[in-house]
Amino acid sequence: MSSSEYKVDIALVGGGLANSLIALRLKALRPDLRVVMLEREARVGGEHTWCHFANDVPPDVDAWLEPLIAHRWDGYEVRFPAHRRDLATPYRAITTSSLARAVSAALGPDLWLDAPVATFTPDTVTLADQRVIRASAVIDGRGPSPTETLALGWQKFLGQEIITTVPHGLTRPTVMDATVDQLDGYRFLYVLPLGPDRLLIEDTRYSDGDALDREAMRLHITAYAASRGWEIAGVVREEDGILPIALAGDIDAFWAEGEPGVARVGLAAALFQPTTGYASPDAAILADRIARLPELTSATVRADAEAHSKAAWKARGFYRLLNRMLFRACAPQLRYRVLERFYRLGAPLIQRFYSSNATLADKARILSGKPPVPVTAALKVLTERSVFTKVS
Repeated sequence: MSSSEYKVDIALVGGGLANSLIALRLKALRPDLRVVMLEREARVGGEHTWCHFANDVPPDVDAWLEPLIAHRWDGYEVRFPAHRRDLATPYRAITTSSLARAVSAALGPDLWLDAPVATFTPDTVTLADQRVIRASAVIDGRGPSPTETLALGWQKFLGQEIITTVPHGLTRPTVMDATVDQLDGYRFLYVLPLGPDRLLIEDTRYSDGDALDREAMRLHITAYAASRGWEIAGVVREEDGILPIALAGDIDAFWAEGEPGVARVGLAAALFQPTTGYASPDAAILADRIARLPELTSATVRADAEAHSKAAWKARGFYRLLNRMLFRACAPQLRYRVLERFYRLGAPLIQRFYSSNATLADKARILSGKPPVPVTAALKVLTERSVFTKVS
């Protein structure tokens, strides 16, 4: 083996959330393995905040996620033009800083930053500087690639962590404030209280296109803060993102794409809550599965990740149906009415829905009563195939 070649057990390509959780779980359960993470940027995780509801993950997964939780709240609120509601479901946030600290401590010198990857196969990774890593398992966690096998809408956002001139008085997150002007689809403001004088405010849209008008969103955040009586003393940092909202797809064709024999994880495995785009619960559950595999090779990890992804996709067809109604059967400026109606339902149902565990009774309840979209338009999007053709 040459001086520019390295032998490891697991090579994680990309330092995002999914691979970071895999690294942490492997080092916790199988510390004898050499796990190397290769991240092209200067830090793990980019600039993100990953949130989930407490019941979105099983108790055993929740236990090992606990050290990563940077902020926790005992409930949240939603606001719509016709009603406002407080819910008691605990809400949690993992930040880039909390994730990066944990990964750095777990991997030490095996966390390679500023290490862009040129190519990889099921048993090798070649970096841009021509160093070569040989591994029993190579896992691709670089995020999604363009695909024609899935039909997607987009949840896009820009957020600013701000300092207020005086304490803001908010004790719980505002997960959706849809009392704002409805622009570019379903629009709402999302607010996390991070300290007595610190808030993360995100301007969020459920849109048909994935273009981000960052400057307009910054102005909207400033205006929203003023409308809530918060004077901004400074902006600490900024984050933005474009999350997929699943409408339909061919999951078998999706998995036939990409590098043959290499496991894909995270958004690249179509593992996200179909309606919210939240990725951390799925990422944590898959990380736990992978760390417990009896044999860790590219073939075994790929087989498990693919099977898990396909099973989740099949189980979540109802969510994609609702998303089609939201994106394809409802006028963009009226999409908020769908969520407004949903948030009048019982709290246990809402919890199960967000954890992707809606029961048959839940589904019947969600669809019962006066529909929030035109019936004729809803009928046109009942099947997944319909979204790959023009809906008149």
